[in-house]
Amino acid sequence: MKRMILPALAIVVMASCGKTGNQETIQTPTEKTDIMQKEEKQKIEALLIQYKRALNTADATLSASLYTRDGVFMPTEAPSAIGSGNILKAYEFIFSQIQLSIEFYIDEIEIENDLAFATTSSKGTTLIHATGDTIPEANRELFVFEKANGEWKIARYMFNKTARMQ
Repeated sequence: MKRMILPALAIVVMASCGKTGNQETIQTPTEKTDIMQKEEKQKIEALLIQYKRALNTADATLSASLYTRDGVFMPTEAPSAIGSGNILKAYEFIFSQIQLSIEFYIDEIEIENDLAFATTSSKGTTLIHATGDTIPEANRELFVFEKANGEWKIARYMFNKTARMQ
């Protein structure tokens, strides 16, 4: 039988009445923190899935919307784009040049209060619009996230190329 995790408030109320369902269970502060961390990591994973979709559909508006207002996008071999407007312009330019078809692989996500980071890798292909060539694409990435108004956003993003697959 699967065990359902009750919201923290319900546990406190039920514990004060001496009952927690069919079993005497009280959530420790460590267990509560672990559950909260897991939920926050899932929110960041969902953000990364949105970002992958934005890249694979060449959606510059969606890409830029996933950043904080003062976010920084640091692409390989290009100047950093700082702030919403510049990030949007950077993605518009990139997507005018290429079409990505990639998959993200999350190596780690670490959270500390309202800041987090993730290391990821990605593999796939890049279609170069000017030539029509499709080439292998492989990167490793570093994301720094900031939680503002209860929502995780990309605060800093940097990537570099790894050995290309043949």
